[in-house]
Amino acid sequence: MRYLLGIDLGTSGTKTVLFDEKGHGICSATVEYPMYQPQNGWAEQDPADWYNAAVSTIHTVLEKSGVDREQVVSLGISGQMHGLVMLDENNEVIRRSIIWADQRTAKECEEITEKIGYDNMIRITANPALTGFQLSKVMWVRKHEPENYARCRHILLPKDYVRFMLTGDYATEVSDASGMQMLDVPNRCWSDELLEKLDIDKALLPKVYESCEVTGHISAEAAELTGLSEKTLVVGGAGDNAAAAVGTGVVEDGKAFTTIGTSGVVFAHTDKLSIDPKGRVHTFCCAVPGAWHVMGVVQSAGLSLKWFRDNFCAAEMSAAEAMGVDAYELTNQEAAQSPIGANKLIYAPYLMGERTPHLDADCRGMFFGLSAMHKRRDLLRAVMEGVTYALNDCKSILNGMGVEPETMLACGGGGKSPLWRQMLADVMNCPVATTINTEGPALGVAILAGVGAGIYSSVQEACREMIHVNPAQQPIAENVPKYAAVYEVYRKLYAANKELFKELGRLE
Repeated sequence: MRYLLGIDLGTSGTKTVLFDEKGHGICSATVEYPMYQPQNGWAEQDPADWYNAAVSTIHTVLEKSGVDREQVVSLGISGQMHGLVMLDENNEVIRRSIIWADQRTAKECEEITEKIGYDNMIRITANPALTGFQLSKVMWVRKHEPENYARCRHILLPKDYVRFMLTGDYATEVSDASGMQMLDVPNRCWSDELLEKLDIDKALLPKVYESCEVTGHISAEAAELTGLSEKTLVVGGAGDNAAAAVGTGVVEDGKAFTTIGTSGVVFAHTDKLSIDPKGRVHTFCCAVPGAWHVMGVVQSAGLSLKWFRDNFCAAEMSAAEAMGVDAYELTNQEAAQSPIGANKLIYAPYLMGERTPHLDADCRGMFFGLSAMHKRRDLLRAVMEGVTYALNDCKSILNGMGVEPETMLACGGGGKSPLWRQMLADVMNCPVATTINTEGPALGVAILAGVGAGIYSSVQEACREMIHVNPAQQPIAENVPKYAAVYEVYRKLYAANKELFKELGRLE
């Protein structure tokens, strides 16, 4: 039997899963780590935390499973997208990584747009200059930390830093590189035009591969630390959403998924390049060679519920620990006691600004309609509903581009909640299903690893063999108009507060 490793480098932690070649999960391990917010709207992490978590989890799954290292033929890494990792001439990390959620780079985005031109940015990178993407972070460091920029010899993404530490190879792949905003997305290569106009040395950037291509193998040092064989191949892997697409079988036209992780995503596959000229949704190369995906992104999806849980649900967390269950099981039960619309309470999930559809780094979260009658269960439900409405904003734009999936697959931590899935089905008015294997991104990059190792001839073939879907939750007819009425009020909140958000942001 041959085995495949999928490493999912997330924002809250890294999870490594060992799969057999049929996609069955054998063993998994997770290590969590912190996010640093030195200023309002900033978000950073220490790349050493990611690598240490990867080493620890790989070692744990090999030890617990008892699988011989020589049988682990290939691995793939899924990663949180857009983070900036800078290495010096000795391959030492120069500064903490500025990650995807960081919103400090609005002025740099203006500078990029001025130098390149809005239409040219769309033409080259398929997206407008955005605060979450890596390019504006590079520009910010060059402007505000010139000594750090001068020391920089290599620019990597989070998962590609872990790849480098495991293999010694400077490499990336097309799906994650699309979010660096230096890639020519239609042609799947670095854009010489953009790099020249912004005076960024192309030598700083790694080689670009397709997601299922082999980029290297485990180094002797990493083999000793992890327990892997030096023969174990490492494939390109994928950005977290592209990996989730493979892990849910969204690798052909007409298929889509919704992720409720730290951020939230509505993602659709397309064999033909499709770009929103308004830049409200993102077009990236996907993990299937020669294809693309279109996705809308909600900055604070699961993060919204985690923020509320951590700050206001101490009783549920304590009870869950005593009962030996996940605290979210108890918060879900509590939210279910509140009616649709949370007794006329609406939550806007803009804790870290927003990408789709507003592209606004200044907007912030709010509870609208709060009164003395509301209880904690109402606030919990409002948070879950608000995230669902934000995801529906994304789907509405995809529908306008002619992408109307028949069924939505749900994944991520929030996708495990039957209550949240039913909200999605009712608000989006379409069936919502889950895959039998819920590992999502980890399974996706393991599938890519299997293709790279020659176990399967294509990503599509591998998905057909390794992925199976549970029966879908159908929309409840009487719920659909109830949610639609609340959604109409939700949609008006951003426009009503747009200028106030900017005014708030100018306060000292």
